[in-house]
Amino acid sequence: MDFVAGCIGGAAGVLVGHPFDTVKVRLQVQSADKPLYRGTFHCFQSIVRQESMLGLYKGIGSPMMGLTFINAIVFGVQGNTMRLLGQDTPINQFLAGAAAGAIQCVICCPMELAKTRMQMQGTGEKKSSTRKVYKNSLDCLARIYQREGLRGVNRGMVTTLIRETPGFGVYFLAYDVLTRSLGCEPEDPYMIPKLLFAGGMSGIASWLSTYPVDVIKSRLQADGVGGKFQYSGIMDCTRKSIEREGLRVFTRGLTSTLLRAFPVNAATFATVTLFLMYVRQDEGPKDCEPAPQHHAALQQQVQPSSL
Repeated sequence: MDFVAGCIGGAAGVLVGHPFDTVKVRLQVQSADKPLYRGTFHCFQSIVRQESMLGLYKGIGSPMMGLTFINAIVFGVQGNTMRLLGQDTPINQFLAGAAAGAIQCVICCPMELAKTRMQMQGTGEKKSSTRKVYKNSLDCLARIYQREGLRGVNRGMVTTLIRETPGFGVYFLAYDVLTRSLGCEPEDPYMIPKLLFAGGMSGIASWLSTYPVDVIKSRLQADGVGGKFQYSGIMDCTRKSIEREGLRVFTRGLTSTLLRAFPVNAATFATVTLFLMYVRQDEGPKDCEPAPQHHAALQQQVQPSSL
């Protein structure tokens, strides 16, 4: 059931947050010498004006397909890892989240590569004049594979691992701590707002912990658009980015990311938690209990655990 819940939660998160992600990527990879956008809101307005509202949803096919599987993997691996670890403790939540984050990189990296290339397509051009290089996300990956092979399809894999492994650890740790603090009682009239708040804040904590790595990942994955490569690797990209723009480069697109992180993760975690509560209400563990082995710990704490 963890896998099914993850699928549903992932789809909800993509629909809510993709426009913010498009703005984030555009800001992260735009030229420092000739920037097209002055900031988050200017970028948002420019995309809508030049490319219509649909411009904000460029590349949504890749995350909609990929995040369905990614969230299934993340919540499935996290739930099963917690059962293997045996105790529902904050450190185990971090370890289970980190394991889930590392495993899902196999799908996440190619998916985000296609998403980034699709989001960069037609940047700054009027909708009517845009010449599409890629028809869709699958066509994008197929073309990259033809030109660069498997190495090209997995461009940014190391940075994705560096971002996702601790990022998902923080993600589940923060959600666990917040839900324990706030309570998650089904009879509580404020249960859903509490779940939404805990999920949203967990997303923000996760992004803040790894955002500089995400900037480098986006630049590496956008590198080569138009056939021109600027970076030879992670260290080269980091060095050149700092030399041109200073340390401020690591905050590019952060506002958009945090604006996106709260609603996306609020929708994802609340959907997953409520779904699991619904399907498990007749299976033994009640309320927000994720598995039988958590029952004793939850009785001692009075408050329920994260999932």
